[in-house]
This record gives sequence, structure tokens and C-alpha cells, in this order.
Amino acid sequence: MKKDISTREDIELLVRTFYEKVKTDPVIGHIFTTVVKVNWAKHLPVMFDFWENTLFYTGTYSGNPMISHQRLHNLFPLNEEHFNRWVLLFTTTVDELFEGEKALLAKQRALSISTVMRIKILHQGIGK
Repeated sequence: MKKDISTREDIELLVRTFYEKVKTDPVIGHIFTTVVKVNWAKHLPVMFDFWENTLFYTGTYSGNPMISHQRLHNLFPLNEEHFNRWVLLFTTTVDELFEGEKALLAKQRALSISTVMRIKILHQGIGK
């Protein structure tokens, strides 16, 4: 039986494992490694804070993911497949590592976040 997500360390394991998959993914990997050339030393702690705040309401994250993803879309047009793949990789990673209430919440939040971004970026454009 797997444990639930309950600590910052659990969040870090989830996020690190997820992005290891992302980096080599044939659908979205190049966005992170070639288009944006993510500085992982900076990006990962921000993602730790984001997910910790998303699951535990810690107040550790301050930022606007919608703006950064709109900028990305302006650089490299995102499409439905990119969003679907991100959700698939994230939820698969959660399922591999954890089970329980917070694990379910993480998957629900990932789907919700992806859906809102997809609608705003692809279908409405930001600010419309």
C-alpha cells in the first residue's frame, strides 16, 4: 500500500519525478528543454512551493502561472495534445508514488488547472 502525500518531502518527490518524465517526453519534453530551456535549479523550488500551497494552503507560492503559460504560448503555440500529455504525466506520476485523499486532490487540481489554462489560452485568449 502506498502512502498519501503528507509532507513537503512528498511534494518534492512528486514534482522531481514528474519533471524527470517531462524532460524526456516526446510530446512536451522539447518545450521544457529546447523552447524555454528551463533553469531547473530555479523552476523546481517554485513548483515545490506551488504544489505545497495547492495541496496544503501554506501560502508558500506567489506567482501567476497563467501569465507565464501565456508567455510560453506566445513563444511556442501550445495545443490540446500538450495539455493532455501534461495531465497524463502528472496523474500517472501521482498514481505511481501515492494514494489517498491528497493524492486524489493533486490529480483533481492538476486537471482543473490544465482545463482553466487550456480554455483561457487556447479558446479565449488571456484577459478576454
